[in-house]
Amino acid sequence: MNEFELIRRYFTRPAGGAVLGVGDDAAILRPTPGCDLHVSVDMLVEGRHFFADVAPEALGHKALAVNLSDMAAMGAAPRWVVLSLALPAMDEVWAAGFSRGFFALAERHGVDVIGGDTTRGPLTLSVTVGGETPRGQALRRAAARAGDDVWVSGELGLGAMAVRSRLGRIAPLPDGLREAAWSKLEYPEPRIALGRALLPLAHAAADVSDGLLSDLGHIAAASQVAAEVWAEALPSHPLAEAARGQWLDCLAAGGDDYELVFTAPAARRVQIEACAAAGCRLSRIGRIAAGQGVSLLDGDGNIIQLESTGYDHFK
Repeated sequence: MNEFELIRRYFTRPAGGAVLGVGDDAAILRPTPGCDLHVSVDMLVEGRHFFADVAPEALGHKALAVNLSDMAAMGAAPRWVVLSLALPAMDEVWAAGFSRGFFALAERHGVDVIGGDTTRGPLTLSVTVGGETPRGQALRRAAARAGDDVWVSGELGLGAMAVRSRLGRIAPLPDGLREAAWSKLEYPEPRIALGRALLPLAHAAADVSDGLLSDLGHIAAASQVAAEVWAEALPSHPLAEAARGQWLDCLAAGGDDYELVFTAPAARRVQIEACAAAGCRLSRIGRIAAGQGVSLLDGDGNIIQLESTGYDHFK
Protein backbone atom coordinates (compact mmCIF):
# COMPACT_ATOMS: atom_id res chain seq x y z
CA MET A 1 0.00 0.00 0.00
CA ASN A 2 1.41 3.40 -0.97
CA GLU A 3 0.75 6.85 0.48
CA PHE A 4 -2.21 7.62 -1.76
CA GLU A 5 -3.88 4.28 -1.11
CA LEU A 6 -3.44 4.87 2.64
CA ILE A 7 -5.16 8.25 2.37
CA ARG A 8 -7.94 6.92 0.14
CA ARG A 9 -8.67 3.87 2.27
CA TYR A 10 -8.45 5.28 5.79
CA PHE A 11 -8.64 9.07 5.70
CA THR A 12 -11.00 10.06 2.90
CA ARG A 13 -14.64 10.73 3.79
CA PRO A 14 -17.30 12.91 2.15
CA ALA A 15 -16.88 16.52 3.30
CA GLY A 16 -20.34 18.02 3.00
CA GLY A 17 -19.33 21.16 4.89
CA ALA A 18 -16.67 22.13 2.34
CA VAL A 19 -16.91 23.21 -1.28
CA LEU A 20 -14.02 20.81 -1.99
CA GLY A 21 -12.40 18.38 0.43
CA VAL A 22 -9.69 15.70 0.13
CA GLY A 23 -8.26 14.95 -3.31
CA ASP A 24 -7.04 18.22 -4.81
CA ASP A 25 -4.04 20.45 -4.16
CA ALA A 26 -6.07 22.46 -1.64
CA ALA A 27 -9.48 22.38 -0.05
CA ILE A 28 -12.08 25.04 -0.78
CA LEU A 29 -14.09 26.41 2.14
CA ARG A 30 -17.05 28.74 2.35
CA PRO A 31 -17.43 30.16 5.90
CA THR A 32 -20.92 30.87 7.19
CA PRO A 33 -21.97 34.48 6.50
CA GLY A 34 -21.77 36.63 9.61
CA CYS A 35 -19.19 34.41 11.34
CA ASP A 36 -15.54 34.83 12.25
CA LEU A 37 -13.17 32.04 11.24
CA HIS A 38 -10.93 30.39 13.85
CA VAL A 39 -7.83 28.32 13.03
CA SER A 40 -5.71 26.33 15.49
CA VAL A 41 -3.01 23.66 15.20
CA ASP A 42 -1.59 21.10 17.62
CA MET A 43 1.25 18.63 17.20
CA LEU A 44 1.60 15.33 19.10
CA VAL A 45 4.99 13.58 19.13
CA GLU A 46 5.57 10.02 20.33
CA GLY A 47 7.49 9.96 23.60
CA ARG A 48 6.73 13.61 24.22
CA HIS A 49 2.95 13.80 24.18
CA PHE A 50 1.92 10.13 24.24
CA PHE A 51 3.35 6.73 25.15
CA ALA A 52 4.61 4.51 22.35
CA ASP A 53 2.21 1.69 23.22
CA VAL A 54 -0.99 3.76 23.25
CA ALA A 55 -3.84 2.07 21.37
CA PRO A 56 -4.15 3.64 17.90
CA GLU A 57 -7.91 4.20 18.33
CA ALA A 58 -7.29 6.16 21.55
CA LEU A 59 -4.55 8.16 19.83
CA GLY A 60 -6.88 9.00 16.96
CA HIS A 61 -9.46 10.28 19.41
CA LYS A 62 -6.96 12.35 21.39
CA ALA A 63 -5.26 13.85 18.32
CA LEU A 64 -8.56 15.44 17.36
CA ALA A 65 -9.86 16.09 20.88
CA VAL A 66 -6.97 18.35 21.89
CA ASN A 67 -7.67 20.55 18.86
CA LEU A 68 -11.40 20.64 19.43
CA SER A 69 -10.64 21.76 22.98
CA ASP A 70 -9.01 24.90 21.57
CA MET A 71 -12.19 25.62 19.61
CA ALA A 72 -14.28 25.07 22.75
CA ALA A 73 -12.17 27.60 24.66
CA MET A 74 -13.20 30.33 22.22
CA GLY A 75 -16.83 29.24 22.00
CA ALA A 76 -16.31 28.17 18.40
CA ALA A 77 -18.20 25.49 16.49
CA PRO A 78 -15.56 23.26 14.84
CA ARG A 79 -16.14 22.61 11.14
CA TRP A 80 -13.02 21.46 9.30
CA VAL A 81 -9.84 19.54 10.05
CA VAL A 82 -6.55 19.01 8.20
CA LEU A 83 -4.58 15.96 9.36
CA SER A 84 -0.87 15.30 8.75
CA LEU A 85 0.91 12.12 9.80
CA ALA A 86 4.55 11.06 9.95
CA LEU A 87 4.59 7.25 10.28
CA PRO A 88 7.62 5.02 10.96
CA ALA A 89 6.23 2.41 8.55
CA MET A 90 3.11 1.55 6.56
CA ASP A 91 0.87 -0.24 9.07
CA GLU A 92 -2.70 -0.95 7.99
CA VAL A 93 -3.81 -2.22 11.41
CA TRP A 94 -2.54 0.97 13.08
CA ALA A 95 -4.08 3.18 10.38
CA ALA A 96 -7.45 1.45 10.68
CA GLY A 97 -7.53 1.87 14.46
CA PHE A 98 -6.31 5.49 14.39
CA SER A 99 -8.81 6.53 11.72
CA ARG A 100 -11.63 4.78 13.59
CA GLY A 101 -10.97 6.81 16.75
CA PHE A 102 -10.38 10.04 14.81
CA PHE A 103 -13.51 9.86 12.67
CA ALA A 104 -15.76 8.70 15.50
CA LEU A 105 -15.08 11.98 17.33
CA ALA A 106 -15.17 14.02 14.10
CA GLU A 107 -18.59 12.67 13.21
CA ARG A 108 -19.90 13.31 16.72
CA HIS A 109 -19.05 17.00 16.38
CA GLY A 110 -19.89 17.43 12.70
CA VAL A 111 -16.28 18.03 11.64
CA ASP A 112 -15.10 17.33 8.07
CA VAL A 113 -11.57 16.15 7.25
CA ILE A 114 -10.66 18.26 4.22
CA GLY A 115 -7.00 17.41 3.58
CA GLY A 116 -3.58 16.70 5.03
CA ASP A 117 -0.31 14.96 4.32
CA THR A 118 1.56 11.75 5.10
CA THR A 119 5.24 10.89 5.13
CA ARG A 120 7.68 8.47 6.69
CA GLY A 121 9.35 9.50 9.95
CA PRO A 122 9.13 9.30 13.75
CA LEU A 123 5.46 9.00 14.74
CA THR A 124 4.16 12.58 14.75
CA LEU A 125 0.60 13.85 14.38
CA SER A 126 -0.34 17.38 13.36
CA VAL A 127 -3.95 18.50 13.28
CA THR A 128 -5.20 21.89 12.11
CA VAL A 129 -8.81 22.71 12.91
CA GLY A 130 -11.06 25.48 11.64
CA GLY A 131 -14.19 26.69 13.39
CA GLU A 132 -16.63 29.58 13.57
CA THR A 133 -18.22 31.98 16.03
CA PRO A 134 -20.82 34.67 15.39
CA ARG A 135 -18.92 37.78 14.34
CA GLY A 136 -17.27 39.59 17.24
CA GLN A 137 -18.53 37.19 19.92
CA ALA A 138 -15.57 34.84 20.47
CA LEU A 139 -14.24 34.24 23.97
CA ARG A 140 -10.71 35.61 24.22
CA ARG A 141 -7.97 35.51 26.83
CA ALA A 142 -7.65 39.29 26.95
CA ALA A 143 -11.15 40.10 28.24
CA ALA A 144 -11.06 39.14 31.95
CA ARG A 145 -11.98 41.94 34.36
CA ALA A 146 -11.27 42.62 38.02
CA GLY A 147 -14.18 41.28 40.05
CA ASP A 148 -14.83 38.31 37.73
CA ASP A 149 -15.31 34.84 39.15
CA VAL A 150 -12.93 32.13 37.94
CA TRP A 151 -14.57 28.85 36.95
CA VAL A 152 -13.34 25.50 35.65
CA SER A 153 -15.17 22.60 34.05
CA GLY A 154 -14.94 18.92 34.91
CA GLU A 155 -12.39 17.35 37.23
CA LEU A 156 -8.70 18.23 37.31
CA GLY A 157 -5.56 16.18 37.77
CA LEU A 158 -6.56 12.82 36.34
CA GLY A 159 -4.40 12.95 33.21
CA ALA A 160 -1.36 13.96 35.25
CA MET A 161 -2.02 11.14 37.71
CA ALA A 162 -2.05 8.62 34.85
CA VAL A 163 1.23 9.92 33.41
CA ARG A 164 3.04 10.04 36.74
CA SER A 165 1.84 6.58 37.69
CA ARG A 166 3.02 5.17 34.36
CA LEU A 167 6.45 6.80 34.81
CA GLY A 168 6.75 5.42 38.35
CA ARG A 169 6.84 8.87 39.96
CA ILE A 170 3.94 8.03 42.30
CA ALA A 171 2.60 4.85 43.85
CA PRO A 172 0.22 2.76 41.73
CA LEU A 173 -3.25 4.25 41.65
CA PRO A 174 -6.06 2.34 43.38
CA ASP A 175 -8.67 0.56 41.29
CA GLY A 176 -11.34 2.92 40.03
CA LEU A 177 -9.09 5.95 40.18
CA ARG A 178 -6.61 4.25 37.83
CA GLU A 179 -9.33 3.54 35.27
CA ALA A 180 -10.70 7.09 35.52
CA ALA A 181 -7.22 8.58 35.14
CA TRP A 182 -6.36 6.54 32.05
CA SER A 183 -9.71 7.26 30.46
CA LYS A 184 -9.11 10.99 30.97
CA LEU A 185 -5.59 10.79 29.55
CA GLU A 186 -6.49 8.78 26.45
CA TYR A 187 -10.06 9.91 25.77
CA PRO A 188 -10.37 13.58 26.83
CA GLU A 189 -13.76 15.13 26.12
CA PRO A 190 -13.63 18.53 24.36
CA ARG A 191 -16.17 20.89 25.97
CA ILE A 192 -17.68 22.18 22.74
CA ALA A 193 -21.25 22.54 24.02
CA LEU A 194 -20.07 24.36 27.14
CA GLY A 195 -17.95 26.80 25.14
CA ARG A 196 -20.90 27.64 22.93
CA ALA A 197 -23.16 28.12 25.95
CA LEU A 198 -20.65 30.50 27.54
CA LEU A 199 -20.54 32.94 24.61
CA PRO A 200 -23.12 35.34 26.12
CA LEU A 201 -22.00 34.75 29.72
CA ALA A 202 -18.22 34.61 30.11
CA HIS A 203 -15.59 37.30 29.59
CA ALA A 204 -12.46 35.21 28.92
CA ALA A 205 -11.55 31.54 28.57
CA ALA A 206 -8.72 29.11 27.84
CA ASP A 207 -8.44 25.36 27.61
CA VAL A 208 -6.53 23.61 30.40
CA SER A 209 -3.94 21.60 28.50
CA ASP A 210 -0.64 22.46 30.21
CA GLY A 211 -1.94 22.95 33.77
CA LEU A 212 -4.60 25.13 35.39
CA LEU A 213 -2.24 27.72 36.89
CA SER A 214 -0.26 28.01 33.66
CA ASP A 215 -3.29 28.37 31.40
CA LEU A 216 -5.10 30.74 33.77
CA GLY A 217 -1.83 32.68 33.78
CA HIS A 218 -2.24 33.25 30.03
CA ILE A 219 -5.62 34.85 30.71
CA ALA A 220 -4.22 37.01 33.52
CA ALA A 221 -1.27 38.17 31.42
CA ALA A 222 -3.36 38.93 28.32
CA SER A 223 -5.98 40.79 30.40
CA GLN A 224 -3.39 42.56 32.60
CA VAL A 225 -5.04 41.39 35.81
CA ALA A 226 -4.27 39.07 38.72
CA ALA A 227 -5.97 35.75 39.44
CA GLU A 228 -6.51 34.10 42.83
CA VAL A 229 -7.21 30.37 42.93
CA TRP A 230 -8.58 28.62 46.01
CA ALA A 231 -6.86 25.26 46.42
CA GLU A 232 -9.72 23.78 48.40
CA ALA A 233 -12.18 24.54 45.57
CA LEU A 234 -10.28 22.70 42.82
CA PRO A 235 -12.53 19.87 41.58
CA SER A 236 -11.10 16.37 41.83
CA HIS A 237 -12.38 12.87 41.19
CA PRO A 238 -14.41 11.48 44.13
CA LEU A 239 -11.84 8.70 44.65
CA ALA A 240 -9.07 11.30 45.02
CA GLU A 241 -10.93 13.54 47.50
CA ALA A 242 -9.66 11.71 50.60
CA ALA A 243 -6.07 12.57 49.67
CA ARG A 244 -6.45 16.02 48.07
CA GLY A 245 -3.18 17.25 49.52
CA GLN A 246 -1.31 14.40 47.86
CA TRP A 247 -2.69 15.37 44.46
CA LEU A 248 -2.60 19.17 44.73
CA ASP A 249 0.16 19.66 42.18
CA CYS A 250 -1.72 17.40 39.74
CA LEU A 251 -4.93 19.38 40.26
CA ALA A 252 -3.33 22.80 39.98
CA ALA A 253 -0.54 22.25 37.48
CA GLY A 254 -0.63 18.72 36.10
CA GLY A 255 -1.82 19.29 32.54
CA ASP A 256 -3.63 16.90 30.17
CA ASP A 257 -7.01 17.98 31.58
CA TYR A 258 -8.55 19.55 28.44
CA GLU A 259 -11.13 21.35 30.55
CA LEU A 260 -12.14 25.00 30.23
CA VAL A 261 -11.06 27.69 32.68
CA PHE A 262 -13.04 30.89 32.27
CA THR A 263 -13.95 34.15 33.96
CA ALA A 264 -17.41 35.66 34.25
CA PRO A 265 -19.17 38.43 36.21
CA ALA A 266 -20.51 37.46 39.64
CA ALA A 267 -23.95 38.49 38.42
CA ARG A 268 -23.85 35.53 35.99
CA ARG A 269 -23.45 32.80 38.62
CA VAL A 270 -26.95 31.36 38.28
CA GLN A 271 -26.70 31.22 34.48
CA ILE A 272 -23.20 29.71 34.69
CA GLU A 273 -24.38 26.98 37.04
CA ALA A 274 -27.21 26.21 34.62
CA CYS A 275 -24.56 25.51 31.97
CA ALA A 276 -23.80 22.26 33.79
CA ALA A 277 -26.63 20.97 31.62
CA ALA A 278 -24.03 21.03 28.81
CA GLY A 279 -22.82 17.77 30.31
CA CYS A 280 -20.06 18.56 32.79
CA ARG A 281 -19.43 19.69 36.33
CA LEU A 282 -18.68 23.39 36.87
CA SER A 283 -16.75 24.75 39.86
CA ARG A 284 -16.12 28.32 40.99
CA ILE A 285 -12.46 28.24 42.02
CA GLY A 286 -11.28 31.83 42.46
CA ARG A 287 -11.53 35.44 41.42
CA ILE A 288 -9.91 38.06 39.23
CA ALA A 289 -8.39 41.15 40.90
CA ALA A 290 -6.29 44.14 40.01
CA GLY A 291 -2.59 43.37 39.72
CA GLN A 292 -0.69 40.65 37.91
CA GLY A 293 0.15 36.96 38.16
CA VAL A 294 -1.67 33.92 39.52
CA SER A 295 -1.72 32.92 43.20
CA LEU A 296 -2.77 29.55 44.65
CA LEU A 297 -4.22 30.11 48.13
CA ASP A 298 -4.99 27.80 51.04
CA GLY A 299 -8.07 28.08 53.25
CA ASP A 300 -6.46 30.83 55.32
CA GLY A 301 -5.51 32.92 52.30
CA ASN A 302 -1.82 31.98 52.40
CA ILE A 303 0.04 31.48 49.12
CA ILE A 304 0.93 27.89 48.27
CA GLN A 305 4.17 27.50 46.36
CA LEU A 306 4.41 24.63 43.86
CA GLU A 307 7.55 23.47 42.06
CA SER A 308 5.88 24.09 38.70
CA THR A 309 2.75 25.84 37.47
CA GLY A 310 2.39 23.67 34.36
CA TYR A 311 3.93 21.60 31.58
CA ASP A 312 6.84 23.02 29.56
CA HIS A 313 7.13 21.49 26.07
CA PHE A 314 10.90 22.10 25.96
CA LYS A 315 11.87 20.58 29.33
